Amino acid sequence: MQNLFEAIVLGIVEGLTEFLPVSSTGHLLLLGHFLGFESNGKTFEVLIQLGAILAILLVYFRRLLDIALRLRTDPAARRFVVGVLVAFLPAAVIGALLHGFIKGVLFNPFLVCCALIAGGLVLLVVDELELEVKHTDATTFPLPMYLKIGFIQCLAMIPGVSRSGSTIVGAMLLGASKRAAAEFSFFLAMPTMAGAFAYDLLKNYKNLTFDDTMLIVVGFVAAFFAALLVVKTFLDYVSRRGFALFAWWRIIVGAAGLAGLWVFG
Repeated sequence: MQNLFEAIVLGIVEGLTEFLPVSSTGHLLLLGHFLGFESNGKTFEVLIQLGAILAILLVYFRRLLDIALRLRTDPAARRFVVGVLVAFLPAAVIGALLHGFIKGVLFNPFLVCCALIAGGLVLLVVDELELEVKHTDATTFPLPMYLKIGFIQCLAMIPGVSRSGSTIVGAMLLGASKRAAAEFSFFLAMPTMAGAFAYDLLKNYKNLTFDDTMLIVVGFVAAFFAALLVVKTFLDYVSRRGFALFAWWRIIVGAAGLAGLWVFG
């Protein structure tokens, strides 16, 4: 029962943080460390992302269906799909090559805390910059810009950096508005998270026990409902308020994590 409760808590945290620039993986690793929650090969933390993926697919279903229906006749729709795939490619290649190193070495609570703090400071700086906005629609970025964002996203392979955070900051530095940058992070999350889910499942499904599977299912359901809440509110919030709240949250969590590691180990 304790493990089920922990799986629910971790699933809620995953859903609430996956699409915010605060690093869901970093939060899960820190929380799991202090709860004493151990998953088989750190697979739980990756596989419950499916809940967040399904949440964003549900929210964007009509828009995705519209793009799919226009693929044959609309060059703009085809160009956007190519752009998302181009942005996804760097993470797919580098993630596959470094999968073992990332999970074996970088999934480290101390490193997570440092990345959370550093990322928070970067967000504070970028949020205050008066950047020239050249692109206000996430579906019409230039193709080279999609590729550059894809490479910047690879920084998030360091737990604590944040996939959405690196994508948003990269897009803004390349001329996207805050809303367009945040929305593209949603679109890019779909193939990136689905790819990580499929790759990790393929690598580890033979090692999963019945108990592991039950915890993953519980975490997945919790992540789904929590992510629905975030996806429906995040774009409007950042358009009005920016990213300072998330930056300070990262710094506080990172500092608290370092203090906890020093006191409790």
